[in-house]
Amino acid sequence: MFTGIVQAVASLQKIVDQTGLRTVQIAFPKGFCQDLAIGASVATDGVCLTVTRLPDENTAEFDIMQQTLNVTTLGQYAQGARVNVERAAKQGAEIGGHPLSGHIDFTAQLSQVRHLENNVVLRITVPKLWLGYIFSKGYIAINGASLTIAEVDREQAWFEVWLIPETLRMTVFAEKKVGDLLNIEIERNTQIVVDTVRSVLQENMADILKSMSTTTSTRL
Repeated sequence: MFTGIVQAVASLQKIVDQTGLRTVQIAFPKGFCQDLAIGASVATDGVCLTVTRLPDENTAEFDIMQQTLNVTTLGQYAQGARVNVERAAKQGAEIGGHPLSGHIDFTAQLSQVRHLENNVVLRITVPKLWLGYIFSKGYIAINGASLTIAEVDREQAWFEVWLIPETLRMTVFAEKKVGDLLNIEIERNTQIVVDTVRSVLQENMADILKSMSTTTSTRL
C-alpha cells in the first residue's frame, strides 16, 4: 500500500525491452534506497513495481510485464524520463494523502494547463466509463500523487486539480505538457460505494419492472 505522498523524483537510467517484458533501472536520490530489499515495492508514477535487483546503493531494477505496459504510461517512457516515486508505506505510518494500491485503472490525457499566480491548474480528460467515480472534492491519484478534485464537467468529460508550489517542487507535474498521458487510480472506497449503489438500483429496478409487467398482464 502507498499513501499518495510522492517522496522523490527519480530517473530511468536504463531500459531493456524483451518480448512481453521491460526491465528498467531507476536512479534514485541519495538515501531513498536505504534498507530497500529485493522484493520490495516502489510506486513509480503510481505503478506498483517490485525490486528485482539492486546494482548499487542508489539504483534499483524492476521488471514490468506487458499488461502493465499496456494500461500505464511506463511503456512509453524513454531513457532519462523522470518519474514520481514512493516506497511502500510501513505499518502505522501516517497517511498524508489517501490509501493507494499502485494498480492503475486507466490513463487520461492532460488537456489544459493554467498557470495562476500561486497555483497551476491541470484539466484532465477522462474516458466516460470512469466519470461515475470522479466527484468534486473527492480524492484521486495522478501519477502516484494523492490529489483533491476541484471541479468535474460530466458533459465534456474532464476534471481539474489545483497544484500548490510544494507539489510542483516534489513531483514531475511541472514538466507535463498538454497532450501527455497520466496514470490514474481512482479512490477505492468511492468505487465500492458507487458500484454497490448501482448494483442495488439495478436489482430493484428489475424487480419493479417485473412487478409492473405482472400487474399489467393481470389487468389484461
